[in-house]
Amino acid sequence: MNGQSGIAIWLRHTSRALALVCLGLLAVFIGYKVVFGANGTMEWRAKRLEYKQLQQKIDEANVEHLELENRVRKLQSDKNTIVKEAREKLGYVMPGEVVLVQPQPKPDLRTSTSVAESLPAGSLKSK
Repeated sequence: MNGQSGIAIWLRHTSRALALVCLGLLAVFIGYKVVFGANGTMEWRAKRLEYKQLQQKIDEANVEHLELENRVRKLQSDKNTIVKEAREKLGYVMPGEVVLVQPQPKPDLRTSTSVAESLPAGSLKSK
């Protein structure tokens, strides 16, 4: 009788230890999934950083949009803005004005670049 009760006690202690080990492994697995899983803490932090970056881009785009709207409004209504744009972008001059043009420096052919490099591709062909 003592032998059977000893085995029963041993089985009871072993099953308790086995249950504790299983619970511990389950807790470790759940903890791992909470931190590193598909919707875990690490993923949440990455998504939060991406959200902040996208929000900053949206704010910058909104500011640029407002500036462009203001520019369009000025171009539609302000004559001075239209004249300024025509002068700067199109090179228009008012009658009686003198335009001074700064000469562009000519490329020095004696530098390290060869004549073949300065010509468009395919312009030197042997006949």
